[in-house]
Amino acid sequence: MAMASIARRKASHLFTCASPAALRYSGSLTPFSRGFASGGSDDNDVVVIGGGPGGYVAAIKAAQLGLKTTCIEKRGALGGTCLNVGCIPSKALLHSSHMYHEAKHSFASHGVKFPSVEVDLPAMMAQKDKAVSGLTKGIEGLFKKNKVTYVKGYGKFISPSEVSVDTIDGGNTVVKGKNIIVATGSDVKSLPGITIDEKRIVSSTGALALSEIPKRLVVIGAGYIGLEMGSVWGRLGSEVTVVEFAPDIVPSMDGEIRKQFQRSLEKQKMKFMLKTKVVGVDTSGDIVKLALEPAAGGAQTILEADVVLVSAGRTPFTAGLGLEKIGVETDKVGRIPVNDRFATNVPGVYAIGDVIPGPMLAHKAEEDGFACVEFIAGKVGHVDYDKVPGVVYTHPEVASVGKTEEQVKALGVEYRVGKFPFLANSRAKAIDDAEGIVKIVADKETDKILGVHIMAPNAGELIHEAVLALAYDASSEDIARVCHAHPTMSEALKEAAMATYDKPIHM
Repeated sequence: MAMASIARRKASHLFTCASPAALRYSGSLTPFSRGFASGGSDDNDVVVIGGGPGGYVAAIKAAQLGLKTTCIEKRGALGGTCLNVGCIPSKALLHSSHMYHEAKHSFASHGVKFPSVEVDLPAMMAQKDKAVSGLTKGIEGLFKKNKVTYVKGYGKFISPSEVSVDTIDGGNTVVKGKNIIVATGSDVKSLPGITIDEKRIVSSTGALALSEIPKRLVVIGAGYIGLEMGSVWGRLGSEVTVVEFAPDIVPSMDGEIRKQFQRSLEKQKMKFMLKTKVVGVDTSGDIVKLALEPAAGGAQTILEADVVLVSAGRTPFTAGLGLEKIGVETDKVGRIPVNDRFATNVPGVYAIGDVIPGPMLAHKAEEDGFACVEFIAGKVGHVDYDKVPGVVYTHPEVASVGKTEEQVKALGVEYRVGKFPFLANSRAKAIDDAEGIVKIVADKETDKILGVHIMAPNAGELIHEAVLALAYDASSEDIARVCHAHPTMSEALKEAAMATYDKPIHM
């Protein structure tokens, strides 16, 4: 039956929007409507509040579907947190810092030698800013191309079909629409007793704009963002210590991969203080002093730092939008419950991305936006949250899709695991970058792939073969029998698939 699963797409993939039902608005679906009774609502078919990955994609797609569309963005620069102070600038610095680290520590073994290597931090920051600026202007160009009206300012509801916008030039305007999408994203989650000044106590935003390399950097939180920013400054010379309340780093990660990942980061001299909580911060002197205690309670210790990065997660940005004025429900953390068409409990008002339940990821928000406007236009949208990939952009990268081994075990499903190390991959050995592993979890009876986890250079690119496989309910044998070019890193995925249903060749 190999390859049979790839030959068909399940009908449910075409006609459902899979979502965690328990976290979504349970009311009846609101059918597409061309208008409401309020005066002037015919001005726009769709109004999007927020110009981040979810918002700008929703706006462009709506316009492409022939709907008159306006997008409101308070920042005055499109792309949201991701493009301006998140995904894009962090990846720029990750790449630049990796190049420096490689030049300093690895080039010589490849026969490339320099008398000395030094960091030009202003030039590095300029490269980051250039990337951000170019992409932001590119989205503005896409708005013009697709005839999306762009309003720069802070929008809040005055009715279910009207948004009052305080524009960045000091004026005010009212934007009216038949359907309004809330796509305002998320903000940094603060910690009690810690004031972020973006100088010595910084959020991810401040960590992307430090004017000098801190000698000692303490990162509070061992999630994606904290580990990525810790990697940037660690490569450039900072002594990095990560303080985490939980017993593990990146708790959503497969346990076996997580342990290997932590060992890799520790080899890069990143220190971890797990099961530890911050109970106080003293910024009165030249050095920041953090008071720490074991998570379970115990003796207090002091940890000194030049800069502290608060990276304890993000929170939905829904306050100050006037949601309560029009009766839109929110949960205890500020998220907006929606049904399977992204509709809130108020007809004509929708929500997508970080403001609704689900992973707070830019690419998830994009899919939400795309599907939401398809529903508004009377079409059928689709997002399967069980098949959204996640990537940590350190070196090596860690990428995953589907379920972890722990999750499969908890479900009581009998399963098989196939693994293949990059130490046995010819391309990885040839380029002397062979740290990592591919791990596949598959149903024991059917061989259907349930989850794929990769730690490797460029794991964020390699994972998409696995995403496609899961989307089409492929088996591990399906992947194993697909010809992969040699020599490539992708062959490790093929070998792991062979190890899952039978035996690998090169191990």
